[in-house]
Amino acid sequence: MINTFGYARNAAKTDVSILLTGETGVGKEVIANYIFENSSRSKNPFIKVNCAAIPSELLESELFGYVKGAFTGADPKGKPGLFELANNGTLYLDEIGELPLQLQSKLFATLDRRTFRRMGSLKEQPFKGRLIFATNKNLEEAVREGSFREELFNRISTVTLSVPPLREHPHDIPDLAAQFARDEGKTIS
Repeated sequence: MINTFGYARNAAKTDVSILLTGETGVGKEVIANYIFENSSRSKNPFIKVNCAAIPSELLESELFGYVKGAFTGADPKGKPGLFELANNGTLYLDEIGELPLQLQSKLFATLDRRTFRRMGSLKEQPFKGRLIFATNKNLEEAVREGSFREELFNRISTVTLSVPPLREHPHDIPDLAAQFARDEGKTIS
């Protein structure tokens, strides 16, 4: 974990996209928070989204937003998306491996051009934020199976940090327990 945090600290100094991999519950979001807090963007928004928790038919409008009249049932005023809200800050896309193929194409185009467009709009807006991705899936295998786009994988995995499960570093348990006890003491007082 010391190595993982060391790599995370170095990555935080750059604006490169980062892919966090590891089993469910290993602390990928903790690492994402650490990267954000140690980055030059720490005073800007940090928007987190779990791609698996949003129905696929709503995910595009959540990520990119929409303009007035974009689709039936849309807010008549339109709505900014998470890319817009995270602009100049950091957007954390958890469970990126759950993104539908069609949306993977749009995400790749957004990353490639560093611009996004609200649904129903012709206007491109620049995205000047940082992206952190996380998954518990083996994306290389998903690419081979055809369920994840290779060009998107190549784009998001510029820096990949693997977060090991605690069973692989049990010697950290006493330090973690002490830290949790200190943190608990802060909330009690």
